[in-house]
Amino acid sequence: MAAGTLYTYTDNFRASKALIAAQYSGVELKVEKNFVFGETNKTKEFQQKFPGGKVPAFEGKDGQLLQDGNAIAFYVSNEQLKGKTDIEKAQVLQWIGFAESEVLPAGCAWVFPILGIIKNNPSTQEAFQRAKNDMKVTLTILNSHLQTRTFLVGERVTLADIVVACNLLNPYRYVMDPDYRRPFANVNRWFSTVINQPQVKAVLGDIVLCEKPANASAVAQSSGDAGKKKDEKKQEKKEKQKSAPAAKEKEPEEELDATEALLAAEPKSKDPFDSMSKGTFNMDVFKRVYSNKDESKSIPFFWSKFDPENYSIWFGEYKYADELSKVFMSCNLITGMFQRLDKMRKQAFGSVCLFGEDNNSTISGVWVWRGQDLAFTLSPDWQIDYEVYDWKKLDPKSEETKALVQQYFSWAGTDKDGRKFNQGKIFK
Repeated sequence: MAAGTLYTYTDNFRASKALIAAQYSGVELKVEKNFVFGETNKTKEFQQKFPGGKVPAFEGKDGQLLQDGNAIAFYVSNEQLKGKTDIEKAQVLQWIGFAESEVLPAGCAWVFPILGIIKNNPSTQEAFQRAKNDMKVTLTILNSHLQTRTFLVGERVTLADIVVACNLLNPYRYVMDPDYRRPFANVNRWFSTVINQPQVKAVLGDIVLCEKPANASAVAQSSGDAGKKKDEKKQEKKEKQKSAPAAKEKEPEEELDATEALLAAEPKSKDPFDSMSKGTFNMDVFKRVYSNKDESKSIPFFWSKFDPENYSIWFGEYKYADELSKVFMSCNLITGMFQRLDKMRKQAFGSVCLFGEDNNSTISGVWVWRGQDLAFTLSPDWQIDYEVYDWKKLDPKSEETKALVQQYFSWAGTDKDGRKFNQGKIFK
């Protein structure tokens, strides 16, 4: 059995392929929880095992070593995922190649400017527009193939479905809005079928489809000052490097991996929380415990470590519940807020829950952050959404607060009007 450890950063869609395949195959694939991208994979020990330091990387219990998400996924796959006949195996490999050569390049060129991890300039805009058109060609091919098929190969999920769906995750999440994806009904049906398989949901959770993508130029404009400072630093670095020996140029794939990892990396710009006392509560440690332990252990851990002098707990409730309609649209509100608060993640944690059903739901959550005041006022970038919520500071000593923390961190119970918990999202 191909049991072992997977080294990767959080939310790496390349690693998700292997984790999903392991779910189907019953393989014990453990994610190394102490892995830090840019640090762990740069160590001599790591690079002796995995030259170049690329992730995801796999170390089997039997000592076998592998790099590349597709290769690892193939290794941990069972016969059904790989294809039972020679022609099925060839078709699976064909679609994996299609995912890497057609889906991924168009998706990255389109999504990265939207997320602000590729600088916006005329050449980027040209690539951005070209990527939208390239993706249409790619989806048209998929749509035609899926006209009479439930899955890409055969009658059950294979590695072909897993790899193509994972490469489409970011486009579906961030840029392919309802108007764009409307012509591709077969692809949409197939994608929804795949991501709602129990083995896939165990890894990816609930996927919220894009409702309205951000504008690439707007993203660039909003980060203009930060971009200018970054440019100045780059120029200084170039001047220093003129007199230094030439360094080895990074391979394109290494650059791409580093860019993707920015989705999970800590922001390097000045943190508005830096002026506040750090106190004794380690937010990162708590998040790791919460992510890897059951609530019966992570919530007591939270209370044993919480520092009420330097951190505060808040309850936020969406003001306009009567305007909420479809549950998936309400979830998009939460996701959109989380995306816009991305630079707040280092010093904040939130569990936001949706209670009820279509046309009868509410949104509320429990948040924890450094400091004693409402954190959103610390940065103009964080003030887009917070005013549509009523905010109440909670007393960490009260039993009512402890009950709320228990409920919201556990995703359970009902809202104040008796609506049952529907689903939740974690900001961490």
